[in-house]
Amino acid sequence: MATEADQQNPAGPAEDASRRRARRENWPARAPDRLFSPLTQRILAVNVLALGLLVAGLLFLGQYKQNLIRAELEGLKVQAEMLASAVGETAVIIGPPEGQRLRIRQARVLLRRLVEPMQSRARLFNLDGALIGDTSSLPGVGGLVYAEELPPHQTGLVTRLLTNAYDFFAGLTVFQDDLPAYVERAPQTASDYGEVAAALNGETARAVRMARSGEMVLSVAVPIQRYKQVVGAVMLSSIGHGIESSLREVRLGILQVFLVAFGITVLLSLYLARTIARPIRNLALAAERVRFGLGQRPQIPDYSDRNDEIGDLSFDLRQMTETLWNRMEAIEQFAADVAHEIKNPLTSLRSAVETVSRIDDPARREKLMDILVADVKRLDRLISDISDASRLDAELSRGRFELVDLSENLRAIAAMRREILKPGQADIRLDLPADEPLLVMGQPDRLTQIFRNLIDNATSFSPPGGEIVITGRAQKDDIVITVDDEGPGIPPGTEDKIFNRFYSERPKDEQFGIHSGLGLSISRQIVSVHGGTIAAENRQGPAREVLGARFTVRLRRARDKAAESGPARAGGRR
Repeated sequence: MATEADQQNPAGPAEDASRRRARRENWPARAPDRLFSPLTQRILAVNVLALGLLVAGLLFLGQYKQNLIRAELEGLKVQAEMLASAVGETAVIIGPPEGQRLRIRQARVLLRRLVEPMQSRARLFNLDGALIGDTSSLPGVGGLVYAEELPPHQTGLVTRLLTNAYDFFAGLTVFQDDLPAYVERAPQTASDYGEVAAALNGETARAVRMARSGEMVLSVAVPIQRYKQVVGAVMLSSIGHGIESSLREVRLGILQVFLVAFGITVLLSLYLARTIARPIRNLALAAERVRFGLGQRPQIPDYSDRNDEIGDLSFDLRQMTETLWNRMEAIEQFAADVAHEIKNPLTSLRSAVETVSRIDDPARREKLMDILVADVKRLDRLISDISDASRLDAELSRGRFELVDLSENLRAIAAMRREILKPGQADIRLDLPADEPLLVMGQPDRLTQIFRNLIDNATSFSPPGGEIVITGRAQKDDIVITVDDEGPGIPPGTEDKIFNRFYSERPKDEQFGIHSGLGLSISRQIVSVHGGTIAAENRQGPAREVLGARFTVRLRRARDKAAESGPARAGGRR
């Protein structure tokens, strides 16, 4: 049956193995750092895109442009009304036989002189719609010579670059106005311009068009009236240089700010990427070195002085790597210790088996059989303790922590021990507070195992009729439990060694092999997972004589009665 991993990868485990092997063979050659890593590119893209969208919105300036056009048309309207009033007052013939009509020559001269300071173009149409005057035409043959101002000459590299950039942005479709085309036919008539036709009907009208050159043409047509009778129309128009100039200045200013902001954004993005992407890259490479480094203890880069998530990641990776290597070393040492401890009873068994077949004396044969049985029991006990020790880490990591009252826990242990107490064995006396619970967070079964191991150890060393005293007290943030016996004490210099695996300093009259030497080691391991400490020392009398051994267990005191899950951390970064 295919597993879930096989279903996700149809190529099968063989291809996965080849990929892992290729990655392992090629990993040292991978570039340790790149200026534009994928993360750097994403940071740059996000920051520049946001800035670009903001600048594009500012460059649009739609409402600002409409206000400029409206203001320009209002100005043209006022000027056109002044021209129409002047022509109507001074260049109109009054009376029969044809009624009121324009004096064409006089109207042309007046129109040219009045428009000259306005920098606009004025066209005069008679009542029939024919063009009879145009201020942009110079006197000449047919009046077909037109004057047009040239754009100002631009100098300077920066100006040209900004202008080209502006022309590029202004030429985009999003910035173009959807305006009717401005076309001048020859000859021009009022029918070519809707605003002029409206003016000949007595209404003031305006229009905005776009010339082929891309320039905006604004025009206003006003009727020429004499005694409220329309005799013609004046069309005043101008190229939107002022509007374009204002938009250009604003947009060039925005572009200048954009260039500065763009440079700052790129630099800050690179700095941000350097402070994020490079450390993460270094941590990833260090993790690969941990993964593929055989027989080596690689160092994880230390960024723990950074007060951010990368510092936390570096700290946790360093702690994880240290714990991993310590665990691996402990496993190797444990395997070596197990092999050494199992080898002794196996050697004894082999010698006894080889000898028993050659002995005919029933007494000696029975003695050898007793040795065989004792060695088998020793092996069974040793393997059971080793199995319990090997499962301990996994069970502690998966176990649920809950609120435990050590007072009740110790009373239950003492009551159970009294039930199985053999004649001559040391009795247990409890010295616990009567009205104050000793609360800790932990796994009840494993906490019980700690004190059972300590009591077993004290029982084996106590003299017949002795006493084991268990004392419990709450001291500020800790719960302190002591186990005192009346035995010979601990040999000087071995106070810490007795917690090593398979270390055994047993009484002389005890049968060899009854204890595996793992009890105190397991107790220290459980206490350490619970964030506490365990220590051993000798009790001394007034003359500094040894009164017995004392084991002190110190655990964190629990003040909140709400149950918590997961093992307590023995320490933290901050």
